[in-house]
Amino acid sequence: MSAGNAGSESVTPAEGAGSEPVAPAAGGGSESVAPAADGGSEPAAVREDGPVPVANAQRAPRVPWVVGVSGASGTPYAASVITGLLDAGLPVDLIVSRAARLTLLDETGAGFRDAHWKDDLAAWLDRDLATDDLAYWPAGDLAAGPSSGSYPTRGMVVVPASTAACAGIAVGLSKDLLQRAAEVNLKERRPMVVVPRETPVSRSHLEHLIVLLDAGAVVLPASPGFYASGARATGRQLVDFVAGKVLDALGVPHSLFARWRGELGSGRASA
Repeated sequence: MSAGNAGSESVTPAEGAGSEPVAPAAGGGSESVAPAADGGSEPAAVREDGPVPVANAQRAPRVPWVVGVSGASGTPYAASVITGLLDAGLPVDLIVSRAARLTLLDETGAGFRDAHWKDDLAAWLDRDLATDDLAYWPAGDLAAGPSSGSYPTRGMVVVPASTAACAGIAVGLSKDLLQRAAEVNLKERRPMVVVPRETPVSRSHLEHLIVLLDAGAVVLPASPGFYASGARATGRQLVDFVAGKVLDALGVPHSLFARWRGELGSGRASA
């Protein structure tokens, strides 16, 4: 489907990424790869009816990380997390809530439109997306892939996570695709990280976060550490510290901040 169709239609991965979702192989999708039967160098896929050339074997399905951007202030955190996942060569499915579009415009001056999502995302991230594995799903599309537990994902991050989004996820409101996708990840017991930024918080805010924690989510407040960049830390360094902690929670390698090594000053970035 085309990104130009707004409303309830889903958007396919970026052109040229070669990352369209692939259905499991017939017979259970459990094919393995083994050397060719003739002892040559061409690998073959092993099936019940014998080996076949690997060129005819089923490709592995695309399994992305889902990134949901809600309306809280802190869109630079989202940009850094998305960039970190793409830099690691991982596929990303993006959901941007309606409120997040207003926040993004206010904080960065960048617009975000369903029909031009790839151009707008490239401008927001200041990145050439030609070789990145990306898909975008409109927030109003409750029939989109991430709305179902049968749609394969590695897990999900909501960054920044507004208190309204956290409340909706905690009570299973599913008012939009972001909340529904988060609920699906929790019920499927997939990795889930929420990054609340608002402060101060009320008792109800804390109670909703506890519900998410009990359901299996990692609650990761946008609270940067200063040891990694020193007292004169730039805004970029503080943003990257939080994004790096998100990637740590997902098990994704990165170099967004210097690691603490057990000595005073050891965590300070040298560049």
